[in-house]
Amino acid sequence: MQRLIKTFVATATAAALLASAPMAQEPKRGGTLTMAIQQTPRHLNPAVQSGTATGQPGTQLFASLLRYDEGWDPQPYLAESWEVAEDGLSVTINLVQGATFHDGVPITSEDVAFSIETVKANHPFKSMFEPVIAVETPDENTAILKLSKPHPALLLAMSSQLLSIIPKHIYGDGQDPKSHPANSENVVGSGPFKLVEFVRDQHVILERYEGYFEKGLPYLDRIVMRIIPDASTRTIALESGELMLSGFEENPRNLVRLKKNEDLNVSDVGYAAIGPVNWLAFNTQAESEVSDPIVRKAIAHAVDREFILNALMLGTAGPALTGIHPGSPFYDASVEPYDLDLDKANKMLDDAGYAMGADGTRFGLTVDYGWPTMKPFAEYMKPQLKKIGIDVTVRSSADFPTWAKRISNWEFDMTMDNVFNWGDPVIGVHRTYSSDNIKAGVIWSNTQQYANARVDELMAEAGSTNDPEKRKALYAEFQKIIADELPLYPLWPSPYHTVSNKSVGNAPDSVWGTSSPLDKVYLK
Repeated sequence: MQRLIKTFVATATAAALLASAPMAQEPKRGGTLTMAIQQTPRHLNPAVQSGTATGQPGTQLFASLLRYDEGWDPQPYLAESWEVAEDGLSVTINLVQGATFHDGVPITSEDVAFSIETVKANHPFKSMFEPVIAVETPDENTAILKLSKPHPALLLAMSSQLLSIIPKHIYGDGQDPKSHPANSENVVGSGPFKLVEFVRDQHVILERYEGYFEKGLPYLDRIVMRIIPDASTRTIALESGELMLSGFEENPRNLVRLKKNEDLNVSDVGYAAIGPVNWLAFNTQAESEVSDPIVRKAIAHAVDREFILNALMLGTAGPALTGIHPGSPFYDASVEPYDLDLDKANKMLDDAGYAMGADGTRFGLTVDYGWPTMKPFAEYMKPQLKKIGIDVTVRSSADFPTWAKRISNWEFDMTMDNVFNWGDPVIGVHRTYSSDNIKAGVIWSNTQQYANARVDELMAEAGSTNDPEKRKALYAEFQKIIADELPLYPLWPSPYHTVSNKSVGNAPDSVWGTSSPLDKVYLK
């Protein structure tokens, strides 16, 4: 973690040492990997599109400047080396020499500058490159990012699907990069694989780029990404060997089933940078009882997290006590956990003046959910909160857009939700709590309408220092305040797993999971 946020120069020697580490088996070159992705990508260019549907094929087609390993340490990729200035106001990138796009055109610092500008202008995660005020290109292999303030999330933002290096000579033609035809057809990438075919709702087929700058890689000849939304269908295909790899698997029953198959490896290593956390969110400004922090705390004490983890999640997930993912270096497990205590919850409501009626009801609330997998957790709230006198109405939506419109316009009391950290709190956590991000009509903004001046100060400080210990202390205070005021009640991180046939070597285990380059994956 230290190397993520302090002055650092990485050399090719580091990559060589990693490459020479002992492996269980010498990787072999050749073969076709058949894997699953769960949704049809809107298109294949992560520079202007978030989400793992685009990210999984996109990280094969487009290289980033850095990689990240399973220990949150940055590694060389298109950037052979890099250095953060002492004052944190500039980052110098030295590109590997000889790298080319899939059409043979050299990758230069001009492409890096163009890519950062494109991401900054078009990607929904505005905080990733907001402090970058200029990118200087003194020569073809050097890019110097100039910053308005230190930006500790910058190196992380230069990895995986967050910063795809795209060709200026293709995308700089004046067309809107969000709808550019090269996003889906005749894609000219910079990564280990090039596009053969993209058929919506069916597959994305990739093949090795022979001019790839990482010598001897990729090992695979081809990757066939089959688009299979149904989890049960993927499970059957994995068991039969029809599929060899699938990432982001989280269905508890399927995971338990797959773990029993001797032909499969089922691994929960990876995905911490995706950082999915499930929680019960409250509308803190609602014209209902959830606007009272005491009510929110009583609800938290009435919800049995252990029941959720053991009975609903079947032991496939652990607890999440804060909105920062448990796999993050900044996670603080010392906050108030709100263990199940119905007596305490009832007393809190009694003392606050919420009297129990003759029918055993104090007041009523609604709980929403936006997609089918959240239904059991929303429905669980009804009988559980009845135990403390709250009459819960479970409200479904016709589809995701309907739910998103309702929640983003604050027409709710409580909702089940799942939100990604995206690696660094600056990128994916601050948006949930910043008072500046209370925006009508924008889902996954501060839809809780939560405002606390000290929380805003802590996020601002933590987002503008490269001192890791200072950041950790700031985020510890931040998490304690959030746990006390409870704009949302964190419950569990999505148990993303990578399921692979035992014939697959080097299945991805970085913090990005299968949203990372598969150039080192091979078939035994």
